[in-house]
Amino acid sequence: MFREEMKKAAEAYGISLTEGQLEQFNRYYELLVEWNKVMNLTAITEPHEVAVKHMIDSLTAYDKEYFTEGVSVIDVGTGAGFPGIPLKIFDPTIKLTLMDSLNKRVKFLQTVVEELGLQAVECVHARAEEGARNKKYREQFDLAVSRAVARLPILCEYCMPFVKRGGKFLALKGMQYQEEEKEAAKAIKVMGGSKVNTRPVHLPGLDDVRAVVEITKGMPTPKAYPRKAGTPVKNPL
Repeated sequence: MFREEMKKAAEAYGISLTEGQLEQFNRYYELLVEWNKVMNLTAITEPHEVAVKHMIDSLTAYDKEYFTEGVSVIDVGTGAGFPGIPLKIFDPTIKLTLMDSLNKRVKFLQTVVEELGLQAVECVHARAEEGARNKKYREQFDLAVSRAVARLPILCEYCMPFVKRGGKFLALKGMQYQEEEKEAAKAIKVMGGSKVNTRPVHLPGLDDVRAVVEITKGMPTPKAYPRKAGTPVKNPL
């Protein structure tokens, strides 16, 4: 059932998936629904809705211009693995780091990675503000991605410290993306952002407004950022 919905949604969005990819998406869905019974991973469980609103929505971040072979990607505040895991299934060559602040979600992610046989994926239990102060992760990634975590000014402080100079931060945003972009102008500048490009996206069968906000990092993030845990939310830039 889910496999068929996924295939139809992908075709409607204009991408084709291999049998192996459909199998991986299907197994991911099964694990999501199974684990969701004992922990809060998603409010959406109906096959068609998961296919469109989680899986395809995650793939809207994909642009072959940036997702070159072996590109390093960090998904900050990944939750149930969106958008990182769908991107990894779609493009197995990416080197992926999934970061989340909740340990039980990280256990779920590790299970998904093992069950799907995904290679070059690291699951990290850390808050973004702490992870970005770790030399192993700070300014080490070509791309940072994030979806449904916080408003853009806060998200920039969470995600941009992970991005190398010349890399990009891709924020998957809903209908308020233009307003959020204006709000985030200062944060983008402070974090070292140099250029912003907004790419509107359309999900099959849905009328809502969505966009991927693509921020290029031109300068290193000052050492003072991110501020300590909780501060970006209480006092956004």
